[in-house]
Amino acid sequence: MTTATQPAARTVSAPSGAPGGLRIRDLSVTFQVGKDQTVRALDHVNLDIAEDDFVVALGASGCGKTTLLSCLAGFLKPTAGEILLHGHGVAGPGRDRGVVFQKHALFPWLNVIDNASFGLKMAGVDKRRRYEVAREKLRLVGLDQFADAPIWRLSGGMLQRVGLARVLANDPDIMLMDEPLGALDAFTRESMQELILQVWNATGKMAFFITHEVEEALFMATRLIVMSPRPGRIVHEYETEFSRRYVAGEPARAIKSSPDFIRLREEILNVIHATQ
Repeated sequence: MTTATQPAARTVSAPSGAPGGLRIRDLSVTFQVGKDQTVRALDHVNLDIAEDDFVVALGASGCGKTTLLSCLAGFLKPTAGEILLHGHGVAGPGRDRGVVFQKHALFPWLNVIDNASFGLKMAGVDKRRRYEVAREKLRLVGLDQFADAPIWRLSGGMLQRVGLARVLANDPDIMLMDEPLGALDAFTRESMQELILQVWNATGKMAFFITHEVEEALFMATRLIVMSPRPGRIVHEYETEFSRRYVAGEPARAIKSSPDFIRLREEILNVIHATQ
């Protein structure tokens, strides 16, 4: 792996694994797109996510990032390979994995707290307890004062914060985030990046985040993977310190304007362009 202070890409081989986290082994996905035609979306992907990792997947459109996340969430069955979470095979959706979608996917007829506590309601948790948990998570994302507000009154960033609180209320082992900041304006997007890192640091959750934005990926990741165009493979991997520097107290703008950040950002841009 590379570090932020010594930015150099490398080709990734199959990692050795971290039994306490999430392990992906030789994962491949092939789609049937016509009577006699198939498309290979992922090809022998290997990846480990440790319990304190914030892994960000980066690559051009069509490189298989969302396909990989869908497999991790259990929405899509891989053609080959396996996914293990704490040693147990992933065979479908489960509460041990929470998904924050690109669009907030909230229920417009429910207010904020009922959206945030919806998963707990489906799990049979009584109203008093699920509201207690939901209020705690809304407080964590800065929305406790809006618990009774209707969804339609909220801004785009606030809607994504409700979605994050809903995931956290279910207490998953890993947060899966499918370009959740893509529709936000630049100012809101930066504040959401910071909030998500604060939540990650406060909860100790594993995270897998996909994005098209190099600066966003570099700022948020503890490990950043670059994927090749179809069929998607992990072709480069970087280990970075920027997210940990932020949660340790260094200002975000100081990090993003630092020479090591800019140097690595430009290197990754060159790597992505070279793979297209």
